[in-house]
Amino acid sequence: MITLHQVRFAFGGRYLLDGASWQINPGEKIGLIGRNGTGKSTLLRIINEEYSIESGTLQKMRGLRIAFFNQDLLSYDTENSVLSVALEAFPEQLELDERIHRIVHRLETEHDNEALLHELHDAQERFAMIDGYQFRQNAATVLEGLGFTTRDLERPFREFSGGWRMRALLARMMLRDPDMLLLDEPTNHLDLPSIEWLENYLKSYQGTVIVVSHDRWFLDRIVNKIAEIDQRKISLYSGNFSEYIDQKSQRLALQEAAYRNQQKFLEEQNKLIDRFRAKASKASMAQSRIKMLERMEKVEAVDSEAPTIRIRFDAARQPGKIISHLIIQDKRFGDNVLLHDTEAMIRRGDKIALIGANGKGKSTLLRMINGSEPYDGKAETVYNVDAAFYAQHQLESLHLQNDLLTELQSFAPEKKESELRGILGSFLFSGDDVFKKISVLSGGEKARIALAKVLLSKANFLLLDEPTNHLDMATVSMLVDVLNDYEGSFLVVSHDRHFLSCVANRIWWIEDQHLRTYEGSYEEYEEWKTRQLKAEAVAAKKQPVQQKVEKPKPERSDEEKKQRQRTQKKFDKLEEELEQLRQSRHELENLLARPEVYSDPGKFQDHLDRFNRIDADFQAKTREWEELFEQLSGME
Repeated sequence: MITLHQVRFAFGGRYLLDGASWQINPGEKIGLIGRNGTGKSTLLRIINEEYSIESGTLQKMRGLRIAFFNQDLLSYDTENSVLSVALEAFPEQLELDERIHRIVHRLETEHDNEALLHELHDAQERFAMIDGYQFRQNAATVLEGLGFTTRDLERPFREFSGGWRMRALLARMMLRDPDMLLLDEPTNHLDLPSIEWLENYLKSYQGTVIVVSHDRWFLDRIVNKIAEIDQRKISLYSGNFSEYIDQKSQRLALQEAAYRNQQKFLEEQNKLIDRFRAKASKASMAQSRIKMLERMEKVEAVDSEAPTIRIRFDAARQPGKIISHLIIQDKRFGDNVLLHDTEAMIRRGDKIALIGANGKGKSTLLRMINGSEPYDGKAETVYNVDAAFYAQHQLESLHLQNDLLTELQSFAPEKKESELRGILGSFLFSGDDVFKKISVLSGGEKARIALAKVLLSKANFLLLDEPTNHLDMATVSMLVDVLNDYEGSFLVVSHDRHFLSCVANRIWWIEDQHLRTYEGSYEEYEEWKTRQLKAEAVAAKKQPVQQKVEKPKPERSDEEKKQRQRTQKKFDKLEEELEQLRQSRHELENLLARPEVYSDPGKFQDHLDRFNRIDADFQAKTREWEELFEQLSGME
């Protein structure tokens, strides 16, 4: 499909690719990864022939249709509706549709024009062949899948925010049905339902996909191959991102062993060469060995990843057991009611993920808790609560005249310069970057500095609105470590499911104008949600359906009814047991993480043995639950 061979490409005087080769085959779904600055987006533009390579070859299959989705598309603007923007994917259908309307209009006065009738017949026949009677509906379906309402479709494109514009442009690209999709950070600005919709679309897409993304969960669900840019080369791994992690670890271990062995061999040979040089009779042998070493292919030393920086974020003081008791009577914007007659409690030690679709009021709720958004109700806060709030609008609090180092020094004067440089490095600012003025930073760079300041605030309660935006995988991992070590409480809004699965111990979402709560991790929430959907499917089948009068279904026998009732009762009881086991498992996980437990081997082993017994029981009952579910489905 596409072959890159020994490609060299330099940008700004620095080589991003040097001798890079890559064979891209039909139907592959590839995650293109690498540290920031290694040239991932640049490589996509090379494939799309926006950039020319310095040397090497780039060969493409003849007639290959490529669609490229990237962040630069935000500059696109138009007064046309969102639906019209998506329909730009169908130029032939639009032209034929307009032509058919013109012909029909002419025939209103030219009834006997046979040539015009033939032209109409041919146009309508072609229109039908290219799905002309369906393309508008197809466009609407894709747009609604990405989160637009039916009413939104006729709204002007320029009325929407950047995130919603990106969705419309993504829809236009998908509707063109290309052979290959190049996607540069497609999940940026998408909420969880839209990301899940995109995942399902890409899973069923028959063409080739190359995607750059920092969303590990997304990559795990979509790709079957990983291409990594490392040391200006492209390394390939089969499988998804998690499988890549295992394979790379093994590959690096083998490379490190081979490098050590070769270095030992080279050292021995160089000693022999030095000895032979001293003797005239052995000089030719020394030269022979030198030539042999020059011809030998050298194993490169393992290039260590960016240095691991362990940042300890300490709260200045411990708050009371209750951080906040939120009582909301009403919160609305005009006729749009976000929350009504609901309440929630935030306890000390809670690490809460607030999830859901865009427009549900997640960011609004954070501002309400922070006290910066008015509403009917109150937030009862107890003693010693020190809150810090991170959101995009917090960038206004940065001092534009300061350089990065000075900005952090003024905020955390007790920190050494080396510590602050380490923190800046973990947020992707290294070397002389620390002396850049904040005024010259991009929006994403300013967001990273604002987040760094929040982590230095010594607050014991954090409100974090999309903290992983603008961060690469290594920095997200660093943030995960910080939040897991953090002894305070936090409420975080994020669409990064891997991040949420690593840090959250409670889940909040807004449904029917009420705050809903799940006690457990994000992965446990996902399992619970799947069970709920299956249970709802069973319940839906219980609803009476209108039977055909001419052929009514025979009634079940009394024994069949009793059997179903017994099975349903057992099913309901099992659901309760599963919930109790899940709660016990969650409590034991928290116990095992306490210092006073894991520092006592005997106590730790007792709790671990109990956890393993409960977990085994949970897995067994889950399988039993699934079997009963199938039985109930078959009894309908």
